[in-house]
Parts: sequence; C-alpha cells; structure tokens
Amino acid sequence: MQRLPRVKTPCIGVCSTGIGDSVCRGCKRFAHEVIHWNGYTEEQKRIVDARLAQFLAQCVRNRLQVIDKALLAWQLETQQVRHNPDHDPHCWVFALLKAGAGQIDEPAEFGFEVDLRFRGAPLLALREEIDQDYFALSSAHFERYHLVPDLFGEEQVS
Repeated sequence: MQRLPRVKTPCIGVCSTGIGDSVCRGCKRFAHEVIHWNGYTEEQKRIVDARLAQFLAQCVRNRLQVIDKALLAWQLETQQVRHNPDHDPHCWVFALLKAGAGQIDEPAEFGFEVDLRFRGAPLLALREEIDQDYFALSSAHFERYHLVPDLFGEEQVS
C-alpha cells in the first residue's frame, strides 16, 4: 500500500482570524480549521486541502486557462516556485502568479493563457481579482454550511 504524503499547512503567514475574521484572508481556511489544524488527522487535513484547491482552481479557471501542463510544470520547477503537484494545474498557475505575476510578459511561455474577456488586464490585477474571488467563495461556503441562526435571531458559528 502506497503511503500518501503528509498534507502541508496552507498557512501563508497572513492570518486574519486573529482579528476576528471567520475565514482567513491569507489561506482561506475557516477560523476553527486554523485553530485546530495541528490536531487534525491527515484525512481531515486532506479534506480541507481538497476544498481549498477546488475553490482556487475554480476561481483561476474563470480568468485563465492552462494550455500546456508540461510547460507550466517545467516553469514552476525552473523558477523554483513552491506548489502542490497533486493539485489542479490551475492552482499551479496561481502559485506562479503569486511568485511573479509582474515578471510574466507572455503567459503562453509559461503554459497558460488569459481568457479573452480579461486580456487587457495586467496579471497583477488578475491575481488580486482571483484572490478576492477565492476569499468570497470560501466565505460563502462558510456562511452556507457553518453559520447557524440561534433561537434569538443572532447568527453564531457552529
């Protein structure tokens, strides 16, 4: 039986849960996931990691498309950009943009292209829009599945 690699923390060192956010603006985990992460089993961490990767890939896919997965993987290795090879390649694009969106003039040379609707926008702006969408999607998921109204009409975290 092949042993799965350990799930690395998604923390990027920009935690906003300490100032009262229910969803971290940095890693997009829920506050209770940030607090309890070290106590989670590997399976629990995989579930959180899969949700985050799915949400990020969806947000990236709305603006950018991977056109050459092998080239993208090569560029990530060459540029020494930290990424999870088990995640959707659209997550890899976001890792690349985080590392150097301002240095990419020709996205096709890195294995991706910008959707026609966004071709005039700088990659730095697209990276910020993707990050905002990612936060909004994580927040909406939290509000839908983790906030429950109490009997007195106030919302509380479950």
